[in-house]
Amino acid sequence: MNKVLERIGELGIVPVVKIEDAGKAVALGKALVAGGIPVAEVTFRTATASEAIRAMTAGVPALLVGAGTVTSAAIAKAAVDAGAAFVVCPAWDESVVDFCLERGVPVLPGVSGPDGVMRSLAKGLETLKFFPAEAAGGIAMLDSLSGPFGSMRFIPTGGIDAGNLGAYARRKQVLAVGGSWMVKSDLIEAGDWADIEKLCREAVLALHGFTFAHMGVNESGPEDAAKDAAAFASLFGLATEEKSGSIFVSDVIELLKSPFRGEHGHIAIRCNSIERAIPYLRAKGINAVPDTVKSDKGVIKSGYLDLSIGGFAIHLLRS
Repeated sequence: MNKVLERIGELGIVPVVKIEDAGKAVALGKALVAGGIPVAEVTFRTATASEAIRAMTAGVPALLVGAGTVTSAAIAKAAVDAGAAFVVCPAWDESVVDFCLERGVPVLPGVSGPDGVMRSLAKGLETLKFFPAEAAGGIAMLDSLSGPFGSMRFIPTGGIDAGNLGAYARRKQVLAVGGSWMVKSDLIEAGDWADIEKLCREAVLALHGFTFAHMGVNESGPEDAAKDAAAFASLFGLATEEKSGSIFVSDVIELLKSPFRGEHGHIAIRCNSIERAIPYLRAKGINAVPDTVKSDKGVIKSGYLDLSIGGFAIHLLRS
C-alpha cells in the first residue's frame, strides 16, 4: 500500500475541511495536529482551497494534507500543484483518476455500490471513498461489498460522527473514516481552535474505543487457580469457565494456571483495531511486544504492550 494511505490507515480519521478564509488554514492545521489527527482533506467547495492547501503544507509540516471534492482533472492539477498529498472525489471520474495515476498521487474516487468498485479495480485502485456512507446503506452495504471485493479498503464518509464512528472503525475493510463534525465551519470561522482540538481528541478516543475487558491474575499453579475460582463462585455466586490455561470468573477475572506476563498478572483492554492502536500508542512511547501479537486471517486479535501498571502487564484485545 502507498505510504500516504498507510499513514491515513494508522490515523484512522480524515477530517473533511471546508475553509473560507485561507488565513486561518495554518492555525486550523496546528489544532488538528495538537488534537491527535494530523491529516486534513481540504474540499474544493470554496475558492480558497488551493491557497489553504498551500498554506497548510508549508506552515504545518506534521500535517498530511489532501484535497477533497475534486470533480475534474483541472481541479486535481490545482490541488496537486498546491501540495496535496492525496486526492478525493465525491464520485467516479476517470479523468481525475487517470491524472492522479499518471502523477503518482493516491486517488480515492467515491463509490456507493459495486459498479464504482469494479471500475476502480480495473484501474488498479485498492482504496476508495465510500460516499455517502449512511445514505448508501452504511455498514450493511460495506459488509455486502466486502464479500465479492475482499481486498478493497474503504474510507466511509457522509453521516458519520462520534456516535457511529466506532461501528465503522471495527470493520476490517475500513481503512479510515471521514467526517467534519470536529472541524465544523462555524468553529473554523470563529477561530475556536481549542474546541476543534478538544473534538479531535474525543474523536481519536471514539475511534479506538478503549474499554476494560478483564483482569488476569497470576496463580502459582492449577490448584490455586481452581481454589480461588471456587471461592468466587461460593461467596458471590459468580459463574466460572475453565479453559486450557486459565479459569474465567464472570468474564472479567481470569485466574491463570501458571504465572505469565506481569508481576501480578495482566489487565486486558479492548479496542476497535489493534492495527491502529499500535501506532497510536507508539507515539506515546509504548510498543507492542512482537512475540505476543496474534493474528487470524490478517487481522490482529491480541497482543501485549511493553507496559506495566501497578504490577499488571497490559494486554490488548480486538473488540
